[in-house]
Amino acid sequence: MPTNEQLLDIFENYLAQTEFPAEPERLYAPIRYSLSGGGKRLRPMLLLLACGVFSDRTDHALPAAAAVEIFHNFTLLHDDIMDNAAVRRGKPSVHARWGENVAILSGDAMMICAYRLLSGVPADKLPRILAMFNTMAVEVCEGQQYDMDFEQKPKVSVVEYMHMIELKTSVLLGGAVTIGALLGGASEEDCRKLYRFAIELGLAFQLQDDLLDSYGDERLGKAIGGDILEGKQTYLMITAMSRADEPAREILRHTYKDDTLCDGEKIARVKAVYDRLEIPRLTEQQITVRFERALALLDTLSVDAARTARIREFAVGLMNRKK
Repeated sequence: MPTNEQLLDIFENYLAQTEFPAEPERLYAPIRYSLSGGGKRLRPMLLLLACGVFSDRTDHALPAAAAVEIFHNFTLLHDDIMDNAAVRRGKPSVHARWGENVAILSGDAMMICAYRLLSGVPADKLPRILAMFNTMAVEVCEGQQYDMDFEQKPKVSVVEYMHMIELKTSVLLGGAVTIGALLGGASEEDCRKLYRFAIELGLAFQLQDDLLDSYGDERLGKAIGGDILEGKQTYLMITAMSRADEPAREILRHTYKDDTLCDGEKIARVKAVYDRLEIPRLTEQQITVRFERALALLDTLSVDAARTARIREFAVGLMNRKK
């Protein structure tokens, strides 16, 4: 079994060799552009590592790993249109560079490409894998819709928020590890346990993302306070609203819209409320609970503990990030 770094290199090489037609250029150039943008490759790595828990060979899982990564990037093309995001991974987003119509159509082609790659898995495993992929794909769309709904909803509960991020973030990780485990020959019981591992890991990952947006280290390249400036419903904001008195709630509701304040003042004012209510500590506590729950699930798999070392190492590295 390759090291995690070697496995990532193997995947990057495979993805780079995935061929797209030259024409029509405005359909396929944005796809190549999107896939060359890097990113954490979190989903394909989890798929390959899950396969490696049960099999010493992972090369046969590369097409499915590429399918999951291409599907993920397809969702980003469409998300950027909905969010009117001009930048993705430090570069102009596809819709900012080529226009919305191109981004929509290229995204559609990416989804079709993902299914084409997925169709290459062993025939005896295809029905189960396809069912998982379809469920995952629909739930990601549901999560995105809930996220957009929350922009107009005056009050969002922590339970509602956790359900939304499970759909928008975690189920794609859960689908990836389940597909990888199936390709590795895992039992249905082990597939279910790995799915729950990925759900909990995804929740911890998204909560950490929320925390880093307000409390990350700018020296490591993370622009601080974007969620606050957008008035976004994050775990921090929702938890603060549930614990604050009415004057503090007014600060949380209206600061991002206050034109008399500069961005730095808006961020400082909201973070002062967060600090007073111990929101960073409460968020870190929830991250720890979710992450420890994820790792504990790895201990319940029907394999020797040594076989879960790589996927455990990857999860720990993921949660040790600072940006």
